[in-house]
Amino acid sequence: MSNKLAKLLFILSVTILSACTSSSVRTLITIADARQSPAQFVDIGEKGDSVGDILTFDQPLLDQQGAVIGNNSGSCVRTLVGERFQCQWTLTLPTGSIQVAGRESDKGSSSLSIVGGTGAYATITGEMLSTNNNDGTFTQTLTYLLNK
Repeated sequence: MSNKLAKLLFILSVTILSACTSSSVRTLITIADARQSPAQFVDIGEKGDSVGDILTFDQPLLDQQGAVIGNNSGSCVRTLVGERFQCQWTLTLPTGSIQVAGRESDKGSSSLSIVGGTGAYATITGEMLSTNNNDGTFTQTLTYLLNK
């Protein structure tokens, strides 16, 4: 095979592979609103905040302008008192849902994995940064790909 033909085949194969796997990084910013629907604390074991306690929540999901765009629901299990929970929840939107899971800190921001989705988000991969705004809301910044 000539050098010119080999280069052409290489360029063609890279182009085809890029087309098959190309996805652009997307960002979605939502606000979980716990002001009207606070998480419910289920006290397990020792009275008060202790390992194994559970938080459950089902809250409105807002866009950055404060309009309701869906629902934010899930649960968390206390793993380190006063520090963090292990959580899983679903963001339900008009075109599908996004499931996230990971460690949620009591203060500041937490990075969680996007573990799956449905509908328009069926092929989603990425991560979500959840930030406690200290006002009963949480800003959720999802950085993701929709794989082909």
